[in-house]
Amino acid sequence: MSKTEPQSSPPAPRLKKLYKEQVAPEMLKEFGYSSPMQTPRLEKIIVSMGVGEAIQNKKLLDAAITDITTITGQKAVKTKARKSIANFKIREGQEIGAKVTLRGAMMYEFLDRLVNVALPRVKDFRGVNQNAFDGHGNYSLGITEQIIFPEIDFDKIERVCGLNIAIVTTARTDAEAKAFLAKFGMPFRK
Repeated sequence: MSKTEPQSSPPAPRLKKLYKEQVAPEMLKEFGYSSPMQTPRLEKIIVSMGVGEAIQNKKLLDAAITDITTITGQKAVKTKARKSIANFKIREGQEIGAKVTLRGAMMYEFLDRLVNVALPRVKDFRGVNQNAFDGHGNYSLGITEQIIFPEIDFDKIERVCGLNIAIVTTARTDAEAKAFLAKFGMPFRK
């Protein structure tokens, strides 16, 4: 019997190191927190895609799940309608979308790819809206085409559709959250 070497853990994501070494100390100094535990941090990132046409064509929902799974690296779940809407021919409980909740290392890796790879590939990109905060330090971003992510093969997609990305932070105000995300390189519109 040979001794087995302990498995080494994968390296920490680049943005997580950046947070510990630069962002947290800068935020502590800039906002004058009394404790390092008060500095804002990322809690989770939710990537979702609504597919209203999935009522008639179930293949579109499966394609959306495949796309989100490819983009995030985590299996997407189907979301169901919470209530019936007669004008849209939607019944309560029908599957009409897909979403993924990212936490930990996957969250930092996704944010890194979003800020440094995907957003610069948007046509006529001038920055993201700086008014898309919800008043509690969370940021929502809408993307019109999923093809800005390099993981998506343009020839294999069923149809071009948009994504919603919600970045949930522990920041108490929008100003704190904006400064926090800007330090990660989020390209806010001037």
